Parts: sequence; structure tokens; C-alpha cells
Amino acid sequence: MAGKRNTSTNRKQQIIDAATDLFANNSYERVTMSMVAKACNVTEPALYRYFSSKEKIYEAVLLSLSLKVDLEELAAWIKASRDIEEILQEIAGHILNNNLKHTELSRLLLLSSLEHRTLARQVFTAVRLPYIDLLIDELKRLREMKLIRDVNPVITARCFIGMIMDCAVSKNLWGKMQGERFQIEEVIENNVPIFARGLKE
Repeated sequence: MAGKRNTSTNRKQQIIDAATDLFANNSYERVTMSMVAKACNVTEPALYRYFSSKEKIYEAVLLSLSLKVDLEELAAWIKASRDIEEILQEIAGHILNNNLKHTELSRLLLLSSLEHRTLARQVFTAVRLPYIDLLIDELKRLREMKLIRDVNPVITARCFIGMIMDCAVSKNLWGKMQGERFQIEEVIENNVPIFARGLKE
């Protein structure tokens, strides 16, 4: 029985992985159950035994992506810091490195934003919102400690994460920004001190 369960779990993960690749390289509308079945080397009826619809597969893909945005270690580290520049550096590094490791994150962010709003909101919630929520909490903490200016943490967090995510998408999808190639460290060293100074002054 355990062997059958493991086989089923492995097959389900295989479908999620193949679907992630398809959704990341095509639009949601273009991907069909037939395409997913072919990519997994299973029949379409067999695919329906695991997922009842394309929507259910997409939900599983988003859940899988959200697990790749693992912030537990990052959160523990930055909660021990009182320096906004250090905190922003760590968050920016995490976003850029994670997106470089999982290029499908950038592709799905871009493609979903070009499609209907429901998809964009789902991807935003899975991939971007965890970082925003984490930074909002840290900005509130540092503001209460009078270590940063009295800023609106929601606006500040969304703007900072948006800026770094845009850099990640540019680097992942095109390898360049304005025709030039930059290392992750250059992006962090250029942007973070400017943002941090504005919060401290």
C-alpha cells in the first residue's frame, strides 16, 4: 500500500513539475490538459485521475511555488537585526538568489500579469506577498523602536519588494538591464543603501 501511495505522490509531483514548466513558458490560456499529459508521458484520462481540471493543476503549481519561497530562516535572521540596511540587503539577496535558482518564479510573475487579474493575484500571493508581509512587520518593529523614520510600512514594503522583483525578472528573463549584465551583488549594493538612507533620515 505504501509503495502505491509513493508512486501516486511521485506521479503527482511529476505532473506539477511539468505543468510548472508549461505555465512558465506559455500563457495559462494556451496550456491544455492534453499538453500537460503529453509532457508527463501519460494519457489524458490518466491525468484526470490526479487532477480534475487545469485550474486544479494551476493551484497545485502555485502551492508548490509558495513552498519555494521559504522565508523561515530569513525571517529568523532579520528579526534579530536592528539595522534596516542589513535587513533590506538580506531580503534583496534572498529574492534575487531564489529567482535565479527558480527561474519559473519570474516567468510566472510576468505571464500572469499579462493575463487576467485572478491569475496575477494568485501568483502575487504565492510569490511576492510573503516578502512584502515580512518587510511590513520589520518596518513596523523598527519604526516603534525609533530606528527608522515614521513611514507607511505597506507603501514602503511594496515599493522595495517591487523594485527588487523587477530586477529579478529582468535578470532572469533577459539576462540584462538596459543592455548591461549585472551581478546580484551589484544590484544590492547599488539599490539598498539608497533606500536605507531614505528610511534612516
